[in-house]
Amino acid sequence: MTDIISKKLESKIDQKLASKAKRKHLPDGFKKGKVVNEVLDKPTVMTLYKMITDHIIAYVNGPISAGKESVVFWGVDENDISVALKIYLVSTSNFKKREPYITGDPRFSHLKKGTKNLVYLWARKEFRNLTQCFDAGIPVPEPLYVTNNVLAMNFVGENGVPAKSLLVSEVDGDDYRQAITIIKDLYHKAKLVHADYSEYNIFKTANGLMVFDLGSAVDLRHPNSNNFLKRDIYNISRFFVKRGVTVKDQDVLFEEIVK
Repeated sequence: MTDIISKKLESKIDQKLASKAKRKHLPDGFKKGKVVNEVLDKPTVMTLYKMITDHIIAYVNGPISAGKESVVFWGVDENDISVALKIYLVSTSNFKKREPYITGDPRFSHLKKGTKNLVYLWARKEFRNLTQCFDAGIPVPEPLYVTNNVLAMNFVGENGVPAKSLLVSEVDGDDYRQAITIIKDLYHKAKLVHADYSEYNIFKTANGLMVFDLGSAVDLRHPNSNNFLKRDIYNISRFFVKRGVTVKDQDVLFEEIVK
């Protein structure tokens, strides 16, 4: 009986998703309860269904990027505005390695056991970090909504194609200065250290650099915040040096930021 009810529920969800998609084809994962990259399992489909009924999104297109811990889908809201849907992998064990970025952060002092609880907390953490940055005027994707393992953000790019990261862009001294300004503003304006700052997590847009992937970012009160800051400075400095850009002494830069 349980299986029959489950199948009926999945059928209703598929029908609702298809209806909201205005009869457009929804890619794999929305058909026959299949799982795409271990992301679109039944609970995640239910979460997306709720986002549709809550008018957060109208429909979901295909995935646009994938990593070990999350997959980003291209969604569209009821005004035909693109939305980035970051779906965190509940089934992965990689999040266990992320506990050091939560433990010690006073904003998240109560960590329940279990991978699912850790993933859900990580989604809320990234949403909160984005909000702090966005409110402080730091160039980040605007956070729109978070529930369970799904985070909705403003889409950075055009027609479902994300903006290019620094990794695949031409860079110069101005890009370096912007990258360092972002680190400084994160520290002084948002009271955060990115803790995973690199050429992989920075968009180069027509309006300048924009930082993303802020799930690892920690409050300045975190006991390892200074070590994370030093690592951020090292990583971004190394990238620009490889591209032939002159950079500041890392120790001097660190002291300038924390003084």
